[in-house]
Amino acid sequence: MGQSLAKLYIHLTFGTKNRAPSIVPALKPKLEVFIDGILEKLESPSIHTHVDPDHMHVLFSLSKDQALTNVVEAIKEQSTQWMKEQGIDAFSWQTGYAAFTVSSSNVDYLKKYILNQQEHHQKISFREEVEEFIKQYQIMDYNTDHFWSEN
Repeated sequence: MGQSLAKLYIHLTFGTKNRAPSIVPALKPKLEVFIDGILEKLESPSIHTHVDPDHMHVLFSLSKDQALTNVVEAIKEQSTQWMKEQGIDAFSWQTGYAAFTVSSSNVDYLKKYILNQQEHHQKISFREEVEEFIKQYQIMDYNTDHFWSEN
């Protein structure tokens, strides 16, 4: 029988709806662990997950048996339900997301980058950060009205 092999590293980021700072500090580490658990169940283990009050970043290895959209949907749906169970009734993620492939030679760099989010966001906003990635990855169909709007 044939064997399929893949090692796909993904940097995934998305914000809360309207970038509302609704992830309270007390829930941050628990939400990170919860998201890691979702990824583990999808055989797409997290390398590092970081949650800020208004957005999240995760570097993970995408399973060859999962579509990226299914992974994103699972993270959003299950973590939204979990947040509501924690008493954050109005919690919701933005409808869009940004995901980028990462070469194996850059995994350590990106892990450090995600670890330093608190320091990083003292200098640059989440929007500016995403727009830097869009330029770096040469994404041509980026439309600010669609990505940042919640209509």
